[in-house]
Amino acid sequence: MAGPNGTSAPKFTLADDDGSDTEQIPAPQSPHPHATRLRESQAQAENGYFAPRSPILSTKSPRNPAGVNGDPAPVTSDYEPTTPTKNGAASARRRSDASIAQNAIQKYGTMDSSGSAIPDINESEIKLTGMRHGFQEDYDSDEYLGMLEQVFYMYYADKRHDTSGNPRISTSSVLQDWRMRERLKTVSAALVVCLNIGVDPPDIVKTSPCAKLECWIDPFSLPASKSLEAIGKNLQQQYETLSMRTRYKQYLDPSVEETKKFCCALRRNAKEERILFHYNGHGVPKPTTSGEIWVFNKNYTQYIPVSLYDLQSWLGAPCLYVWDCSAAGNIVQNFMRFVDQRENEYKNASSNGATTNGDGNGGEEQPSEPVSPQSFRDCIQLAACGPNEVLPMNPDLPADLFTCCLTSPIEIAVRWFVLQNPLPSNLSIDMVMNIPGRLQDRRTPLGELNWIFTAITDTIAWNVLPRPLFKRLFRQDLMVAALFRNFLLAERIMRVHQCHPVSYPAIPATHNHPMWDSWDLAVDTCLAQLPHLIAAEHGGPAYEYKHSSFFTEQLTAFEVWLAQGAVYKKVPDQLPIVLQVLLSQVHRLRALILLSKFLDLGPWAVNQALSIGIFPYVLKLLQSPAPELKPVLVFIWARILAVDGSCQADLLKDTGYTYFVQILTPNTAQLPVANVSEHRAMCAFILSVFCRDFKQGQVACMQPGVLSACLSHLGDEDPLLRQWATLCVAQLWKDLAEAKWMGIRDGAHERLCELLTDPVPEVRAAALVALGNFLGLPDKSEQAVAVENYIAIAALGLTADGSGMVRKELVVFLSIFISLNAKKFMVTALGHFEEKLASSEGRLATSTDVASHLSRATPYDAVWQALLILSVDPFSEVAVLAVGVVDAVHAELLKGPLGEVASNIIKAASQTSKPAFDGSLSRTSTSRDGSEHPSQAPDSPARPGSSRLTRTLTRSASIAVSLKNLALGHHEEPAPAPEPNRPPPEDEAFVPSTPQPSLKVPLPKSFKELKGSKSPPQELPLKSSFFQWSCEYFMEPQMKPQETDEPGSMEYNQRLWRRNRNERIIFETQPQKEIAGASAWNLHAGYFNNETQPMRLLFHQFEPHLVAADDRDGISVWDHNTGTRLNRFSNGNPMGSRITEVKFINEDDVALLMTGSGEGIIRLYRNYESEESMELVSSWRALTDLLPSNRSSGLVAEWQQGRGTLLVGGDVKVIRVWDAPRETCLSDIPARSGSCITSLTSDQVAGNIFVAGFGDGAVRVYDRRLPPRDAMVKVWKDHKTWIANVHMQRGGNRELVSGSVSGDVKLWDIRLSKPVRTIQAHTGGLRTLAVHEHAPVFASGSTNHFIKVWNTSGPNLSTFRHYSGFLHQGRQTSSAVTSLAFHPHMMSLAVCGGGDHHINIYKVAA
Repeated sequence: MAGPNGTSAPKFTLADDDGSDTEQIPAPQSPHPHATRLRESQAQAENGYFAPRSPILSTKSPRNPAGVNGDPAPVTSDYEPTTPTKNGAASARRRSDASIAQNAIQKYGTMDSSGSAIPDINESEIKLTGMRHGFQEDYDSDEYLGMLEQVFYMYYADKRHDTSGNPRISTSSVLQDWRMRERLKTVSAALVVCLNIGVDPPDIVKTSPCAKLECWIDPFSLPASKSLEAIGKNLQQQYETLSMRTRYKQYLDPSVEETKKFCCALRRNAKEERILFHYNGHGVPKPTTSGEIWVFNKNYTQYIPVSLYDLQSWLGAPCLYVWDCSAAGNIVQNFMRFVDQRENEYKNASSNGATTNGDGNGGEEQPSEPVSPQSFRDCIQLAACGPNEVLPMNPDLPADLFTCCLTSPIEIAVRWFVLQNPLPSNLSIDMVMNIPGRLQDRRTPLGELNWIFTAITDTIAWNVLPRPLFKRLFRQDLMVAALFRNFLLAERIMRVHQCHPVSYPAIPATHNHPMWDSWDLAVDTCLAQLPHLIAAEHGGPAYEYKHSSFFTEQLTAFEVWLAQGAVYKKVPDQLPIVLQVLLSQVHRLRALILLSKFLDLGPWAVNQALSIGIFPYVLKLLQSPAPELKPVLVFIWARILAVDGSCQADLLKDTGYTYFVQILTPNTAQLPVANVSEHRAMCAFILSVFCRDFKQGQVACMQPGVLSACLSHLGDEDPLLRQWATLCVAQLWKDLAEAKWMGIRDGAHERLCELLTDPVPEVRAAALVALGNFLGLPDKSEQAVAVENYIAIAALGLTADGSGMVRKELVVFLSIFISLNAKKFMVTALGHFEEKLASSEGRLATSTDVASHLSRATPYDAVWQALLILSVDPFSEVAVLAVGVVDAVHAELLKGPLGEVASNIIKAASQTSKPAFDGSLSRTSTSRDGSEHPSQAPDSPARPGSSRLTRTLTRSASIAVSLKNLALGHHEEPAPAPEPNRPPPEDEAFVPSTPQPSLKVPLPKSFKELKGSKSPPQELPLKSSFFQWSCEYFMEPQMKPQETDEPGSMEYNQRLWRRNRNERIIFETQPQKEIAGASAWNLHAGYFNNETQPMRLLFHQFEPHLVAADDRDGISVWDHNTGTRLNRFSNGNPMGSRITEVKFINEDDVALLMTGSGEGIIRLYRNYESEESMELVSSWRALTDLLPSNRSSGLVAEWQQGRGTLLVGGDVKVIRVWDAPRETCLSDIPARSGSCITSLTSDQVAGNIFVAGFGDGAVRVYDRRLPPRDAMVKVWKDHKTWIANVHMQRGGNRELVSGSVSGDVKLWDIRLSKPVRTIQAHTGGLRTLAVHEHAPVFASGSTNHFIKVWNTSGPNLSTFRHYSGFLHQGRQTSSAVTSLAFHPHMMSLAVCGGGDHHINIYKVAA
């Protein structure tokens, strides 16, 4: 699965227990649709029939859109998320490149010195039937077809196109507080035992026989005094198995005075820590309903009550109470009643201005400081039974059953299991009390049972308790966690004996949880081996204990959940067990692999794992040298730090960060995985988070050579590693001068400047972030200034980058450079004002223009020029940020010492009579909300002595909007542009465009979300969010296919439906194509009013969409089946320019609409058919050096879906090749003509051949496989006038058709030097030409309203005039046909004419 930046998903391959690699499932592959259409074309050429199949498409751009060496972006086949790119298509293409010269000679003949082809083949021998251009030979090659049947990538569908580099996930909203901020310890314990052995309490009637054991000791087996001591000692030992660090003190049959004394002493010694108060009241009366427990007098002649209110005062808070006596529920109820009483007293005392000492005894001196009533409410209580219940008296069970459950759970659980077993057994109760082993040794039977019991009780609590309560009871205090874990067992056992243990806080019932069945099975498995173990201990045959399969089975259940149930955000029951399994070396690797798969589900899974307590375990594992654990630990730590970056101090402690430094360092021991680069990228990410805003981390990373390690990876093939190695350097440099000087010594800034031309946009953006952090050396020496200026000039090359995200980071970089040189840029800005003023006055800037003289030809002047260009960037977010920077500089200029000079320039500008300040670079102004407003002429003439500049100054809140015209002013208002893509007819009167309402301009999705919040003026320098955005990569699932590739998902089903629909359309239209070449096309199928003049029409291949672009900036989307308009919006191009090109991208799935406008800008729209959800995906200036011409063609383009490239030409001397995955210009191919390019077409299958038509009538053929200067392989000059259109069919015979405005249409074969056929379509002039993609027909529109449809073999099929509205009927003979468009598959033709707003649809009259 591809990553957000076109990189591979960091899915690791780990060795299983048997040493083999875990199986990796490759991403689903789809055949290239052009391979389908090739076969369709072959079938049609052979007059046969072929039922094609369409692919399910991949939504991602190529994983490595361009190689490190800048190779063209291949269409990949063997895409494996866990290994470096294995590109079968690229290999096939390289094999094809090896024979470029041979193929070129075969197709075009030998080149002469001028670049023209000298045919050395006999043209008369070329077969002119069937498929043109010799393509049939290529299509018969299995290797060629195999190359095309690869994964078909969708372009402009990456995360960066959805977010523009803005973080989608707020870390604060994702992260849950998993750390124990108030971790408490139970430091002291009072073990109060009131037995009075030999004397039964008066309110308890005991059965005969009766339970006798207290702490597993029979009280009557020893003298009373010794028996009491033994019981107390055993009780302490049982508690010590829970916590060894607690200080225990036994209080055996205490008096009331002793009770008060030791309680007060405990609180004094414990201070703010927790105290355990264990009360065994088996030898005293039951607690009273009024809230009293019983102790003795000094002579043991009376039972003395102790109020719980007093006990609260003596012990204070926090406390943990264990009540083991009958009617213990009364204690819990009255305890909370006294807490309520204290709170009321506290409120009354506070309202009266008095204070209370918290005991209700007036001024009596108290042993402890007053405690807040809320602290008493936080006390924890465990009671053996309900308020009206008596403890069980079963003689087979101990008398202190509740205490045994809490302090010796394994013994009582095994004993109870035997007693409850209804089947006959040879096990006795005495045998089960002698299970071999120690509790702390998990390799022994007793230790394993304890381990399983801990895992099961933890799991039950995790699944039943609310998360905050689980965190408080099971993660805050070891003693509390142990007691509550065992309390779950007490609830299970004592319920059978009609006792219902009570706790505060109350927890849900857990006695019937399914995990208890797993516990019974584990006990049964152990006890089944007990006779053999006991016999072996007594000299019998040796017996090897067979360990329980509990953990293996639970890990398998967890694995099943990950495979089947992970689509829901429900935490699996086995997660706490995975935590316990990490303690076992046998199961550790498997548990870590499963844990990593769980963490891969997203931030919610990371939060769950952190809250369960996974962090200390993975932190400790960083000390492990085991090589097999390294890949999975790297992945787990990357996931944790992506969600919670506050673990820096934990990594610094015990030098845990060096674990990742060693893996990142090259030439170290290889990881046991195939995708080492991706794991090193994760290490770079971990170290970058470690250094981020953490000075100690930065200093620590300077020592082990992190910088040199990152620099060594800047040339790696994996773009993810290049990106994160760069970002790691960025975080290391931030505000750390020592690291920056180290970078200068290593030439790091020069290496990073090389990355500014990296083929991956994310890497280019990361390089800008790193270079921005590098700026600001404290030592402003000549060397430091020279280095910073070198970096700034190098970064200016990205001004024309095709990625809006990269240009946005460029603005942030420039803002840093400007803020560090603020005074120089104020002088530079003033110099620009002086130059524009001098220009407006018709003179050159002189030495009197001091600022202009000082700033001219400096790096600061170049940076300022670039920033002004970016302030009118076609991508809204870039423009708004740049405008903010310009605003800030202008504001400082006006406030500073040069403010008076700037004011004088503005005053002089207001008095000039020339409109030099009314223009701007794009004739638009960009407001702070990102919307573009065309520059409109004022409604009324200006008053004398004023200008638009001064009026704007008085009404604009943005200085940049006011002064941008001055900084970027043009000298003249442009004349209305001639009709694009064709010459203006001399004898045709200009038809003014009808006014149109203000239309909505689509904005980027992420920018629309931010638009509603009004932000204050920008403060320099701007803050980049690219690092946070990049971190989100490690929050997103990488180990499983995307929803679009997951069978059964909604997205997958939608894609499958679209595939079937596409197949059906191709299937149904296939028989119609031959009929269309012999039938009339004058069947009028409908029309609709566009309300504005349509100039460009375009059918979608499969959706019922017809796009109409008008003569300004309006775009309408129609459903041509129903004749309803789906959407209408503005393209946002400035006044004086028009939409000159409209194309669809990714038509086989969810298409994007691409528009090109006369000022050289390309825009891409998603959801173009919906007014509510349409958004701008990307926009950039594809042509930057448009040449002024009386015959303007604007921008013409050709999109090649198979290669992901965009060919752009127009009023320039080159044909620019833009690569979609790279979002950069691959090359400028010289047009080798002095005339403008009027039309572009290409071979849509292989994409190597493209053809251009020119304004002088020439048609030139280019081969992209050749070097740019040699790319032109053929030129035809048979046309003598402007080429209206040239088009190569995608299917059929692959006819190449061109038509000129003089009315002649020619069909070509690129192997021949002369046209295959010439048709004089119109004598009065041809205005537009359209060719069907698959049927052998083309249509031509004349300058006098006639449309003719022709068969490519020559016959005229139809001649007609299209329908016009009633008011336009009289102008039919004079207006031209402005646009024609065939449906790519259906036999439909859309027509529109000049001076008429209607669009007509015609079909074959068969």
